[in-house]
Amino acid sequence: MSPTLWADRDFVRFWIGQTASQLGAQASQLTLPLLAVTALGAGAVQLGALRAVQQVPVLLFSLLVGVLVDRWRARTVMVLADLGRAGVLALIPIAYLLDSLGIPLLYVVSFVVGVLTVCFDVAYQASLPRLVARDQLTQGNSLLEGSRSAAQISGPALGGGIVSLLSAPIAVIVSTFCFVLSAFSIQRIQRPDLVPAQAETETGLLRQIRAGLRLVAGDVSLRAVAIASCIYQFSFAALMTIYLLLLTRSLDLSGAEVGLVLAALGPGTLAGSLLSSWLPRRFGYGRVVVWAAATAEGVLFGVLGLEGSGLITVGILMVINFLFGAFSQSVDIATLAIRQAITPPPLQGRVAATMNFLGLGLMPLGSLLGGALAAHLGVRPAYLLAALAMCLSPLSLWLSPLARMGKSLPAIR
Repeated sequence: MSPTLWADRDFVRFWIGQTASQLGAQASQLTLPLLAVTALGAGAVQLGALRAVQQVPVLLFSLLVGVLVDRWRARTVMVLADLGRAGVLALIPIAYLLDSLGIPLLYVVSFVVGVLTVCFDVAYQASLPRLVARDQLTQGNSLLEGSRSAAQISGPALGGGIVSLLSAPIAVIVSTFCFVLSAFSIQRIQRPDLVPAQAETETGLLRQIRAGLRLVAGDVSLRAVAIASCIYQFSFAALMTIYLLLLTRSLDLSGAEVGLVLAALGPGTLAGSLLSSWLPRRFGYGRVVVWAAATAEGVLFGVLGLEGSGLITVGILMVINFLFGAFSQSVDIATLAIRQAITPPPLQGRVAATMNFLGLGLMPLGSLLGGALAAHLGVRPAYLLAALAMCLSPLSLWLSPLARMGKSLPAIR
């Protein structure tokens, strides 16, 4: 972290709050399904339904939450989301102690936690431009995304470890504590949390949602980010479905070996977060978003050259995943900073929500396509097609004005 942001106590409080919240969210994503299996004896269908209940709020509520964040104080939304998740999760150990815990309650809790997580995630992306200077956006995003990457690594490990040591209902308390800590830290930020001036004068929910969609569709740079994100998320979802089949069937890796290979993504994204504030200053935003994306997609083709299992194969796969995670994260943070820099303050929440909605909304379709391609073409041909499709993302960035961007962030449109 630069001396400037280290000296900014309000940003440090914001960072601590976001880190604690991400840790709680990642831990709860594991402990709730484990609770369903270990304490309630949930079957495969019930577990699948629980996972769907956790994920569907992104599609159902992202655009609505974007309007909410632009109407309200973003940090207030974050605090309320934290306290709401803590309160809802506290129902689980209470119900367990009263011997009234069941699958229906777990569905309700998972859904509400999912909705409030959408609120928090959109709000913290919209809140950063209101908290730091424009030339600190890349650095701020680097730190926030770095802590999110660390939470993705340590959150499930923390939740799983406590489940093993104690029990799943008790492990839920860890997430509750993290959310309370996050709310406390964010609430202590002294800088005024002002609503952008234009947001309070706008009326009509659908009209406000359309305003965010129109800005993304009408601005050439935002549109380029959205198109690249949609291509990436869709093809990546397809590739990951095929990738798991390739690891287990074509390369005959064990479950433990697959876990090691996939775990390498976490340290990779963390490394990418640490490098992301330096790369644009050294090479410029245009080169970073194009060439880092092309490198990330390019290393994936190395998988097709592997045959059989063994330590060498696992090691090469881990290196590939590490590099993919590092370069992909660098692109994500650079495009996030660009998006925040050019989006007018009254539309930060809606633009963040629109990007999340468009990107994540295509992932289920990509997963279905990946499975269909693997079934009809075979695993390796399907993987090649998905990897080639991912290359369309850096190609779209190269053809856009983003490729010509220098070392400074652009001005608000």
